[in-house]
Amino acid sequence: MTDWMTIAREAPHERDLAPVHPGEVLKEEFLEPYELSQYELARRTGMPAQRVGQIVHGKRSITADTAWRLGMFFDNSPQFWLNLQAHYDLEVAAIEHGEELAEAVPYTVKDIRAGKASRAG
Repeated sequence: MTDWMTIAREAPHERDLAPVHPGEVLKEEFLEPYELSQYELARRTGMPAQRVGQIVHGKRSITADTAWRLGMFFDNSPQFWLNLQAHYDLEVAAIEHGEELAEAVPYTVKDIRAGKASRAG
């Protein structure tokens, strides 16, 4: 399980790897092994080719509609695709706003319960 608090509090330069966009997973783990072109995937799933291309190039997010289509076509779940997108979005948010978030929310409810922080502050 990912420790999001740690990720949010890490400085971007301390991260080992950049976040992986779902489009990169689609390309490297699905299109290339199955020898499918973006156009063929679009045609077989009823998606616009532009949508598939934008996803593969990291310019577009996976929506629920896209997740259903990819899940059905690749015989996995729509949750798989939405989880990839959610994970990517959280990683990007941590990189872009982690320090700000850590300052805004310095204590957890466990810290307060343990007396490490006051309830008021």
